[in-house]
Amino acid sequence: MLQSSRKFRTLCKLMRSSSLHRKPLFNTAIPANFIISRGKRNNSAPISSLFTPVTVQQNTDDENVGAELTGTINKADLLKILNKFYQKREIKLLLQENGLDNFLQHQAYISFRRYCLEAQNLPVDLHIVISDIIQGAANASDILPYFLRHAKQMFPHLDCMDDLKKISDLRTPANWYPDARAITRKIIFHAGPTNSGKTYHALERFMTAKSGVYCGPLKLLASEVFNKSNNNGTPCDLVTGEERNFADPSGSASSHVSCTVEMTSVNTPYEVAVIDEIQMIKDPSRGWAWTRALLGIVAEEIHLCGEPGAIDLIKQLCLTTGEDVEVRKYKRLTELKIEDAPLGGLDNVQPGDCIVCFSKNDIYSVSRGIEATGREVAVIYGGLPPNTKLAQAAKFNDVDNSCKILVATDAIGMGLNLSIRRIIFHSLIKPVINEKGEKEMDTMSVSQALQIAGRAGRYGTKWEQGFVTTFKPEDLNTLKTLLSSPTEPITQAGLHPTAEQIELYAYHLPNSTLSNLMEIFVSLSTVDDSLYFMCNIEDFKFLADMIQHVPLPLRARYVFCCAPINKKLPFVCTMFLKYARQYSKNERITFDWLCRNINWPVQTPKTIIDLVHLEAVFDVLDLYLWLSYRFMDLFGEAAQVRDMQKELDAVIQQGVVQITRLLRNSETGIASGDAAAPDEDAYALRRKQQNYLQGKSASLGRGRLTERLLAQGLITPNMLQELKKEWKANKDENVGIDEGYFDDAKKTRRKRKPKF
Repeated sequence: MLQSSRKFRTLCKLMRSSSLHRKPLFNTAIPANFIISRGKRNNSAPISSLFTPVTVQQNTDDENVGAELTGTINKADLLKILNKFYQKREIKLLLQENGLDNFLQHQAYISFRRYCLEAQNLPVDLHIVISDIIQGAANASDILPYFLRHAKQMFPHLDCMDDLKKISDLRTPANWYPDARAITRKIIFHAGPTNSGKTYHALERFMTAKSGVYCGPLKLLASEVFNKSNNNGTPCDLVTGEERNFADPSGSASSHVSCTVEMTSVNTPYEVAVIDEIQMIKDPSRGWAWTRALLGIVAEEIHLCGEPGAIDLIKQLCLTTGEDVEVRKYKRLTELKIEDAPLGGLDNVQPGDCIVCFSKNDIYSVSRGIEATGREVAVIYGGLPPNTKLAQAAKFNDVDNSCKILVATDAIGMGLNLSIRRIIFHSLIKPVINEKGEKEMDTMSVSQALQIAGRAGRYGTKWEQGFVTTFKPEDLNTLKTLLSSPTEPITQAGLHPTAEQIELYAYHLPNSTLSNLMEIFVSLSTVDDSLYFMCNIEDFKFLADMIQHVPLPLRARYVFCCAPINKKLPFVCTMFLKYARQYSKNERITFDWLCRNINWPVQTPKTIIDLVHLEAVFDVLDLYLWLSYRFMDLFGEAAQVRDMQKELDAVIQQGVVQITRLLRNSETGIASGDAAAPDEDAYALRRKQQNYLQGKSASLGRGRLTERLLAQGLITPNMLQELKKEWKANKDENVGIDEGYFDDAKKTRRKRKPKF
């Protein structure tokens, strides 16, 4: 009796909804002619391929009510009906109108067909419609509403595409900052080349204001302004991603703040704001931070410092905020002369010279070549800790120091005060990041050439007149052309998805990964191409994919993926993953835990690989400090980590001072220190490979496989020593693995190859 009553209620419900398959279908998807203004797709795959399908669960009813009402359905007949339905041209057109392109249609049909054929009990309404079609009482097209229902369960975005479009509509970013729009801001652009005094005048206004914020591109610049302000009697705090330093010993906040641009507050009101190097608003990775600062800082006066090439873009951006721009142009304070002859050779290097290289390989070879002539060099490149850079700069600037020559990368372009007489470009080809986030080699831009060359001849120093030339004769004419050209006009400012926007996407697409959400957001985003571009998200996606298997809340996952790390350093990536795992387990990352994982304390580097590994260790400590200001409860030992950095900085400085000896040790077979770990450093690995192929006796005492495992970060020197001991012990027990396996430069044959 109970079963009959249940069947009756089900039948009544079906009768009330019998018109389901006759209801008009509303179009809620993106129209076919809709154009995405900034969809960065690296291939020709449709955007729909980004949406992750959700598995549709089978009907869980124990009783086959549909079969009791209309009879059992033959699976062969069912397959014929489904194929007939899907082959109808009008069905495909209707599916397209409802947001299913050919890719989604095919995916949905395969899933729907499997769902129907494998189900023990079909949903009652679908069972009845199919039964009617088999008996000739309905048409195959009547399956459409049920197919759409299945497709929307499989692809949830079909029901929320309008919402997704609204969330990723980035055409009016000025409206994201209501506090800044609520006041009338005075915008002053200080435009000029390097060494023109533009930043000096902006900082003068900053220090005399009642309150102010300085936004710089580098920690070094932020620290310099912090020190200069406090020395001039203007209390100023320092805020970077890894550090908070208060002018007041009690920890009370000052009215002035010097910070890196990403750390800029868009909620705190100031009298004066200074945004330095505004031309970096075009940077493919970090440009969004300058856009955010320009549009969002709540300040009565905003002073922008940068290249003249950014003036037109800044004026256009300020039109969207209803603000005027006052432009103050500056000329270089000292003369910069392009020499008529190239350097020709390292014997011609003179005191006050700086040779600019664009790779570590060149840094190593040039510094070694100069020291071979009996002259001391200072070395500066991007991978060095900030204090090591400052120490090398001070060594070079000191008139009483015997070091008079500097070898550096373009890291000297900003952030360091250097007394350089002549800039010598070792090459004009440098690695650049293209729109796809890929590194490629290309001639440096006019802006980059002017920025670096402008470091020669600094006002108020020993070398007020600057000179510039090239190392190679064939580069000199190209350099002259670059330096005589106006800076390229900057036409677009960077944008980046915010955590709030991604959280909204995750609400609508709960089954998508963070990397997938970011890619969908960028692909669906609508941006005013005349003013903005979407910043590259490849590094973000790389980190998101790395920790996808780690269970984390979405906001915490987003924060982890914003960490400023070099994804090409295996050791840093490994520690990043370990940090995320510890956080997911809600376990504190203690000082002892950190010491165990980075093999602390470290030893003085013996080879270049040792030095590069120590630089990676410093980055790992930097990452800890960065996370400590975002997850204070678990990363709670920042003071101890800062002490570790100071100690490590001193060790790295020792290594940099002895860089030639480290290079020589790398070639003569002196083993790396126990603290060393593998890195991808191209120079050291290339030298090892050359030594091995040339059959030199000093081939570092390791075989091909060993070197490859070290280079890939799969084993460390400590692990290698342990393996040597174990295999040697096995040899003594006649296992058959001899020591020649580790030294194939000494023995060309092995008795037996080890099996893994």
